Amino acid sequence: MNLFEQYGLSEDILKAIKDLGYDQPTEIQKQTIPYLLSKEEDLLALAQTGTGKTAAFSLPILEMIDGHQKQVQALVLCPTRELCLQISKDIASYSKYLSNIRSLAVYGGSSISEQIRGLKNKPQIVIGTPGRVNDMLKRGALQINQIQWLILDEADEMLSMGFKTELETILKETPKERRTLLFSATMSKQVEGIAKNYMKGAQKISAGKINEVKKNITHKFVVVRDRQKNNGLRRILDANPDIYSIVFCRTRLETQNIADFLMHQGYSADALHGDLSQAQRDTVMKKFRLRNLKTLVATDVAARGLDVNDLTHVIHYSLPDDPEVFIHRSGRTGRAGKDGESIAVIRPNEMVKFNRIKKETAINVEEMKIPTKEVILQAKELYLSSKLLNSDFDTEEFELTGTPDLSSISKEELYKRVMFLELKSTWEFYKNEKDIAPIDKNERFSDRDSSSQGNRRERDRDRDRDRDRNRRDKKGGVKENKSRNKRGKKQGNFTRFFFNLGKKDNLNKVTVIDLINKNTKGARADIGDIDIRDKFTFFEVDSNYADQLLKKINQLSFNGKSMSLEIAQ
Repeated sequence: MNLFEQYGLSEDILKAIKDLGYDQPTEIQKQTIPYLLSKEEDLLALAQTGTGKTAAFSLPILEMIDGHQKQVQALVLCPTRELCLQISKDIASYSKYLSNIRSLAVYGGSSISEQIRGLKNKPQIVIGTPGRVNDMLKRGALQINQIQWLILDEADEMLSMGFKTELETILKETPKERRTLLFSATMSKQVEGIAKNYMKGAQKISAGKINEVKKNITHKFVVVRDRQKNNGLRRILDANPDIYSIVFCRTRLETQNIADFLMHQGYSADALHGDLSQAQRDTVMKKFRLRNLKTLVATDVAARGLDVNDLTHVIHYSLPDDPEVFIHRSGRTGRAGKDGESIAVIRPNEMVKFNRIKKETAINVEEMKIPTKEVILQAKELYLSSKLLNSDFDTEEFELTGTPDLSSISKEELYKRVMFLELKSTWEFYKNEKDIAPIDKNERFSDRDSSSQGNRRERDRDRDRDRDRNRRDKKGGVKENKSRNKRGKKQGNFTRFFFNLGKKDNLNKVTVIDLINKNTKGARADIGDIDIRDKFTFFEVDSNYADQLLKKINQLSFNGKSMSLEIAQ
């Protein structure tokens, strides 16, 4: 029995639902559909992405909408073009047997003239992004003064993206007697403000707790030093040969850098962020949905509206500030009843932040080790052998030039040779690669993130250069002191720091001085020599401020790259 029938939906809608294979409503649909069909009050619904929100508000609106009235009766607002198109596609599927119902998506990054022409076809439902809807209102192309339903989908994300002004402008253009349906994954103060100011007597429902974690998602974390995060990410991907994942980053620059790193290493990966053109975004998303890409590196905003049910993993390359965002990310895997895995890759000085996320979300999380080369090779071998033995091969039309005499080698040797051919590149890469050393508990809560072998060698080389330069300075007398006095600095006790950013990160002396001043309390710290190299920097600061700088700067990032500061040896 199709349980949607109990709601009294029309035969045309039920037929469309059946075509899509829906027979049991989700939790949010069970609460929302009968409420909207029987009540006239506003609705504030808390639910994560992928819980069936679109059908929850679309089906009852399609049931109640007047197909003979050729005007906009329902306006759906959402944060991104991708989500706008996804909602539009879903509504078109639900209404395909409703011949009098038209819907239209309006969004940025596409021809506004074509969308204005689309409005002339008198759609009853408009799905749009706040920016484009505002443009339409200013041009007088869109009339929303008679709408009956206003739906704010992903309201928290629209507000966090800075659409508060646009939303308020749109809300003021709508009639007071409208019904407002607000859907949000999190209940931020901004969402509460919108609900308080623009909704009346709203019924509040929730598809489970806001922070409720899906039981079929396994949460793991791994601690790795900042300079080894890329290598650690690579090992996680290699240890999961059948991975289909999203890697979440905080910034556009970090997203592109990680995607470039993976692509250069030969992985089927690409980036999704706001700096891409619309054509580029469409291409990337199409390849990912077709699984031509196995790993998508994305920002939280760009991933909104990406509707994929088969993700095996979500990897948090950078932790979000909001614990609810962590759960929201993780919920993109483990859909449609399938198991999923969420892995957080964190630096030692992020343990306090991660512990706060664990506490506030009440997730059960287990620590994992960075996969060793033995673990990686074993995982790939098991994956390949499983495909070899369990796949349903159709070899009848597959013609070979001939079958050689294999009697001279055993089955074991044949298997070994097949595996060697398949795993040769992985084996050769990891053959001389040192495994990543685990981090002891004392270092996890330290502000310093050092001891990578590559960085030690760089510091040793620079220590030798500095020693030679100091010898030259001693011979030259007061040259360095004069330069400091020209800057008006006192001659005190200075601490020399090693900083992990340099010229290639667009670092300059003004930026370094500003960074020091912003992260030292009291009078401005005396600053000595600043030596900016290609990939790192040495600078000197009054020793009284050393602890402040170490504590604060190691928690910051610059152009998407985490900062790492330590006392130079």
